[in-house]
Amino acid sequence: MKNFYKNYLETIKSQLSRLNLTNIKKLEKLIIDTSKKGKKVIICGNGGSSATASHVAVDLTKNARIKTINFNEYDLITCFSNDFGYQNWIKKSLEYYADKGDLIILISCSGNSKNLVNGQKKARLMGLRTAVLTGLKKSNLMNKSFNDVKIWINSRSYNHIEILHHFILLMIVDKIIKDKKL
Repeated sequence: MKNFYKNYLETIKSQLSRLNLTNIKKLEKLIIDTSKKGKKVIICGNGGSSATASHVAVDLTKNARIKTINFNEYDLITCFSNDFGYQNWIKKSLEYYADKGDLIILISCSGNSKNLVNGQKKARLMGLRTAVLTGLKKSNLMNKSFNDVKIWINSRSYNHIEILHHFILLMIVDKIIKDKKL
């Protein structure tokens, strides 16, 4: 049991040391630039990634004072999924809530979730900036598409990918707070 925890922590430590800091800094700058232009940040994900989206949206809004929303209201998801299909609920949410120049951050372990891929395509058509955080295979659908920023975790473990996505986004929040001296 002790070896499991030690190996788990060593794996996370190794993955942290391989993060692309250039892309993380690009995402930080994109968030700040979006806010300076009076636009909002939108964060979306499925499952654990939706929990990350909620956490980061609240911290960016309250602690970093950057207007940020997510689409994690069950009534919105079930209504739009029922009326437009699950694969289109994010796309339709963007039609209702997004404005040209907003930034959407899409979080997906696989990078192949149809609702996120369709949302990504819609975002580009609407003139939104896009950032994706993915894992598993680097050649996933979201990474293949044009994005302003791509952050990919080289892992096949969903929990490793999700914790690193969470870590990266909260690290950016903390950096923005530090720089603003809030």
